[in-house]
Amino acid sequence: MKTLFDKIWDAHVIQNVEDGPTQLYIDRLYAHEVTSPQAFDTLRDKDIKPFRPDHIVAMPDHNTPSDQQECVDDPVGRKQVETLAKNCSEYGITHFAMGTRDNGIIHVVGPEKALSLPGMTIVCGDSHTSTHGALGAIAMGIGTSEVAQVLASQCILQQKPKTMRINIEGELQPGVTAKDVALYIMAQMTTSGATGYAVEYAGSTIRNMSMEGRLTLSNLSIEMGSRAGIIAPDETTFAYLKGREYAPKGEAWDKAVEEWRKLKSDNDAVFDKEVTFRAEDIKPRITYGTNPGAGIAIDECIPILESVPKVDRAQFLAQLDYMQFKPGQKLEGTPIDYCFLGACTNGRIEDFRAFASVVKGKKKAENVVAWLVPGSWLVRQQIIDEGIDKVLEEAGFELRLPSCSACLAMNPDKVPAGKLSISTSNRNFVGRQGPGARTVLASPLVVAASAITGVITDPRTIMKLIVKN
Repeated sequence: MKTLFDKIWDAHVIQNVEDGPTQLYIDRLYAHEVTSPQAFDTLRDKDIKPFRPDHIVAMPDHNTPSDQQECVDDPVGRKQVETLAKNCSEYGITHFAMGTRDNGIIHVVGPEKALSLPGMTIVCGDSHTSTHGALGAIAMGIGTSEVAQVLASQCILQQKPKTMRINIEGELQPGVTAKDVALYIMAQMTTSGATGYAVEYAGSTIRNMSMEGRLTLSNLSIEMGSRAGIIAPDETTFAYLKGREYAPKGEAWDKAVEEWRKLKSDNDAVFDKEVTFRAEDIKPRITYGTNPGAGIAIDECIPILESVPKVDRAQFLAQLDYMQFKPGQKLEGTPIDYCFLGACTNGRIEDFRAFASVVKGKKKAENVVAWLVPGSWLVRQQIIDEGIDKVLEEAGFELRLPSCSACLAMNPDKVPAGKLSISTSNRNFVGRQGPGARTVLASPLVVAASAITGVITDPRTIMKLIVKN
């Protein structure tokens, strides 16, 4: 009996190399401006053309500015964006250019256009490709040389990972989001707890989670060391995909859904590892260190030194030294300088709805610089159509243009050295948001509550006020 991952993997095997990797067929290659130029150069050097250019979709996102999109000021970033456009034009590859209605963060655009579909194998030269697994696909980040492999042959050589199922059972408490679920799992399992595995998320909590929430959860799979994250497609998946631009239409849709319903792990499938968590144990969360697994519930304190294994204490103290925090410190109430809503983790319409629900009728703290950046032009248009932009504007926030923005320091949205940012992005590494910048990861609700108070704030305290009013 097979797991969902096994079923999709086996259906895409071209050949197994004895004592070596598997040659795996790839349905969709996504390319952005940072990791693709060298891959195209490899093909050009060998006088090879992309084997199936119609299976490739490209767009710039990392270097894209969020304040204007007439040009990229940084010469290196501008060169990368221009090179991507040139390569796509030369080889007949679909290219969603910066500033056009089709553009955005590649891991937001792919699902929302139904370019990513259940049962697919999907790769991109970007670690957060795992996002697309939320639709019931095998989605993996790959290296530049592997991008060249797929360009040339629509195949890739890969060692098959082991399988793990993470079950989450029960109902999430008010104020708890998919982002909190992901940060909780990472804190429990550590950032290397799923190394070597493909993770399937299952359980009643997952079944009741929105598609946007599932995308957030799958996005963060890589932060546990996982090769991929995957969720079995169901009625929520089908409702999300139906009618989208590249989704099958008419009879083809009905046939596709019939096949997609078969994409689930068999009842007696055996995983290499299986763990279960209870939804009621999860509270709104924040990180305190320089990896996504160094986190606590927002009403808890940073661990005291004595509670940390001796072998980990030097690293623990180094993280706190960089973050300017102390063992045992309570972070709730700590002043913040910047807040960021966006990234391929939390740049979708549901995230902006959540943020707006907290800040509506209130005002942004004067000391806080806020970057609110949709993950795509479609998301931005939804924000406008629903009047969310007016709510944000009245609260003192500016809606910016689609971009990876402050998720990483590759565009103008950089947090200055020493400043503390509370962010919905996926990584809080040293210098991730700018040289010397300090990052606390959190959900859109936590970021919203903190943005209006000017300090790290439990959103449940604000939400109680909303209920009373």
